Amino acid sequence: GLAGGIGSGKSCVAKLLSELGAGVIDSDALSHQEINEPEVRDTLVRWWGPQVVLPDGTVNRKKIGAIVFADPSQRHRLEALIHPRIAVRRQYLIDGFETQPRIKMIVLDSPLLYETDLDLACDAVIFVDAPLADRIARTETNRSWPPGELERREKLHQPLDMKRARADYICNNRSSLSDLRMQVERIFNQIVTESGAIQR
Repeated sequence: GLAGGIGSGKSCVAKLLSELGAGVIDSDALSHQEINEPEVRDTLVRWWGPQVVLPDGTVNRKKIGAIVFADPSQRHRLEALIHPRIAVRRQYLIDGFETQPRIKMIVLDSPLLYETDLDLACDAVIFVDAPLADRIARTETNRSWPPGELERREKLHQPLDMKRARADYICNNRSSLSDLRMQVERIFNQIVTESGAIQR
């Protein structure tokens, strides 16, 4: 499992793990695919009106985000629609990775790893830690989020201190990419070694 605050660099760590031989399952990517399925899109239009669809026919994720992050009941409604469908896609990918000898581990990269109890399906969880100032800078630059948006969204999640305490490994993303790569390689090798010892 891969956890961490918004903008901590989980995607970068996931990419490094993939390069080492991990099969990465990105819950955000699965969500983006699922939300544009015709039956899901039609349900969202029925709930919230045609303004949630862009001229090209895809779902306006910014508009959806504004709705669900302003109203917890609407967020839960969306999650109840989307999460079971994502779970089906996730299991399909897991089944595929398990047939590939080159895949040394399967990584669940999910922003709601603990909130949806996905951590319980994992043999180990890596928490990606990064200073708040760095995370704010990343989200404001890369995602064009306004000031205060990161803090507002994180209040809807489980506390980072809890996630950090429950994780098996901490990866500190606070210096260079080469330093991050060394940490990821060490954690990857440790997990693979321990997994092999358990299997034997």
